[in-house]
Amino acid sequence: MLTQLQTTKSTLRKQTLLLREQLPVEKRVAHNAMITENLLNLPEYQQAETVLGYMNFGSEYASELWIAQVLADGKRLVLPRVNRHTNRLDLYLIEDLDTQLAAGLWNIREPVIQRCERLIDINEVEFVLVPGIAFSRDGARLGYGGGFYDKLLAPLKAEGKRLLPALVAAGFALQIVNQIPQEETDVKVQWLVTEKETVNCSAQGNR
Repeated sequence: MLTQLQTTKSTLRKQTLLLREQLPVEKRVAHNAMITENLLNLPEYQQAETVLGYMNFGSEYASELWIAQVLADGKRLVLPRVNRHTNRLDLYLIEDLDTQLAAGLWNIREPVIQRCERLIDINEVEFVLVPGIAFSRDGARLGYGGGFYDKLLAPLKAEGKRLLPALVAAGFALQIVNQIPQEETDVKVQWLVTEKETVNCSAQGNR
């Protein structure tokens, strides 16, 4: 039986996904370009040498635009792959998107393990771009329900303070909501980037 919190999260997912999917194509293209530019302008990104991203699917922000620039900027690119045995994300270093990726779970492009070097220590990563369906200005994030990123990032918690890497979410402005119910395992982001603004969630202010 679903708890009240789970029911609230499920309803919020459906509502926000519907809004996201209704975004007109021409606006989506323009928004994707502006979000990418805002991400690239973050000092935290510019200073990072090793960057963890994700390959987009469906109606979410087209992170592949940013991913391509990460490689062009000469940074170490890390991408996740779902490990179906552990139900967790394994991380791999990627140098060539065409030869080292293939459609995987949910048809999302994932690293081909035979062609990539695995990254064991997430502490080598200095910048993390995380996906999500809805976000609030205090850094709360509503994912797709699998808990993959919360499990991946949990070891980075230290005495309630966030250390490196910088945790960043990117999405359309329509994905920002007033409040997202949180569970103990939920991990908040430090920055929220949309086509309209870059929100410093730690300070609950804007840059």
